[in-house]
Amino acid sequence: MNVNTVVKGDVVESLLPLPIDKQSSVLTDIYQPENNIAIWQRTLPIEMTTSIHEMLQVSKPLALVKYVTPDDVAEWIRYKLDGYACANALSDDIALIVDMFCCLFETKEAGLRLTTLDKAMCPKFHVDQIPCRLVSTYAGTATEWLENHHVDRSQLGTGNKASHSDNDFTMQRMQSGDVALLKGSGWESNENMGLVHRSPALKLNEKRLLLTLDIV
Repeated sequence: MNVNTVVKGDVVESLLPLPIDKQSSVLTDIYQPENNIAIWQRTLPIEMTTSIHEMLQVSKPLALVKYVTPDDVAEWIRYKLDGYACANALSDDIALIVDMFCCLFETKEAGLRLTTLDKAMCPKFHVDQIPCRLVSTYAGTATEWLENHHVDRSQLGTGNKASHSDNDFTMQRMQSGDVALLKGSGWESNENMGLVHRSPALKLNEKRLLLTLDIV
């Protein structure tokens, strides 16, 4: 996990480690009251990422939205991506993530969205008004986020200093393949501590494949 520090005047204070790890078990840390994010860092197989990029180059815009269960999601994704080389690997991987998500939150189904993006969907820093959302970027630039002690919440969504420039050291960015849980303001006792995040700006002709899961 990453060690977190903050400077106050001439004093450097140590904060709790960020729940970021290469083990999937780190996702359970989202239940700790002090955490509003948990990130499972992973590297996808090169064959999988190559076939996903190939699909993005030739496919029509993808927008798959459905309530799914761990038992039915793989078959549904394979059907929707029939004919693309990434169909099997992507559907199996998403099924694994859905299974983990449903187990973690003790629910039988999840609200899934798998979509291609060619521009920032939510370009300003904001907080989701939901309990928790899983996000994973399979291709393209991934989600950007801020730690609580770097946030001026009064400026959220205004385009002012809460937006931070791309060169601002306080902004953090997930990597393609990472699986993250983002705690929102709808989480009990987290009304004023939801994770501040935004969609990344994309390069010319860049396409992004984004998976999100919501608690039903």
